[in-house]
Amino acid sequence: MTEGITNYRDLQVWRQALDWAEAIYEATAHWPRDERFGLVSQIRRATVSVASNIAEGAARRSTGEFIQFVGMARGSLAEAETQLLLAQRLGYLPQSDAQALLVASGEISRMLVALTGSLVRRKSG
Repeated sequence: MTEGITNYRDLQVWRQALDWAEAIYEATAHWPRDERFGLVSQIRRATVSVASNIAEGAARRSTGEFIQFVGMARGSLAEAETQLLLAQRLGYLPQSDAQALLVASGEISRMLVALTGSLVRRKSG
């Protein structure tokens, strides 16, 4: 883990990713029923994957593995952002709601980049 962190639940980025996933669940609750197994399912899985990959990486034995899982979390974040933009284009999500969710994802992205940098420095020595 990073300095002073003993568990993935101590990571602010994990907590924010979990909050973001909850917000995505709330935002998608009223999307069209015919999207339940389509876009709703995809965005929810991608969003949950962000926090899940952070947790799994933190639980791995090596810093290199943690870095790899943080990279996967960043990929899932980009996937969910793309799906948010599509939902906005399709009229499932008001622009103001989409913007708020994208601002939150941007903060999570910055935190993941910072975490990666910290892990790379730790791995290097």
